[in-house]
Amino acid sequence: MDWEDARMFLAVAREGQLLGAARRLGVNQATLSRRLTQLERALQVTLVLRGPQGCALTGEGQALMARIERAEAAMQEAEALFRGQAARLSGTVRIGAPDGFGLQFLAPRLGALARRHPELRLELVPVPRAFSLSQREADVAILVGRPERGRAVASRLTDYTLGLYASHRYLAAAGMPARPEDLRRHRLVGNVEDLVSAPGLDYVTEFFGETRPGVAISTAFGQLGAVRGGAGIGVLHDFIAAGDPGLVPVLPQMRATRAYWLAYHESQRAIHRVQAVAEFIRAEVSAAGGWQRAD
Repeated sequence: MDWEDARMFLAVAREGQLLGAARRLGVNQATLSRRLTQLERALQVTLVLRGPQGCALTGEGQALMARIERAEAAMQEAEALFRGQAARLSGTVRIGAPDGFGLQFLAPRLGALARRHPELRLELVPVPRAFSLSQREADVAILVGRPERGRAVASRLTDYTLGLYASHRYLAAAGMPARPEDLRRHRLVGNVEDLVSAPGLDYVTEFFGETRPGVAISTAFGQLGAVRGGAGIGVLHDFIAAGDPGLVPVLPQMRATRAYWLAYHESQRAIHRVQAVAEFIRAEVSAAGGWQRAD
């Protein structure tokens, strides 16, 4: 088996589509498709089912992916052994994170990491609904709650809190609720129910009960913008909303606590660039502190 063909197959398996894999590899999509077909003919087996919605691995493709990943990890470990810990980090590390953590906390800090490792390419992407570390949709992932399945190495980063907020304009028109029951008479801002990717993210039910939000937005920053613009009362991250002069805390006795976890696939243990990024994130979170709002 040609290793270059194997590397291209692995990219397709991880991206789930030819176009995304071609972009990541820096090759033409037609070339990638031809090399994949070449590999299947050489092995006399179908590895990938190609369709309009992307590529799905066959059973044979899944088995081959697992073996190629083990070979890839062994090669990377060997490279790390001979290059040593002091070697300059290069290559790409993709970080998957919820938009609240990724955009508000991590993005402004990536410049420091880039200056520390100038040959390292950093990618920050939102965590999608269906997220797979095993298919390398990210090398390092920030998750709400500990991953329950798969071969992930996970560590708790920090707890954070969420509370209710509204704009001055909205409260001037609608009044400040005095009790949780009063929320039923207010316009509420929350998430889109069928796009909630994990039970830990269903904090709207925890605050609003069976009352459905009149304004539903699928991202934390979208909800922040709507609340700030006077759309209603919404559940916001305290580390984002607290101190915002355009927002007023509502019913401060109501609060939810969640936890961010950092995770990566176990095959990435010996990959120095991945470990350097993971350690940077841990250090920045530890140095920041103050994730839970003080009373």
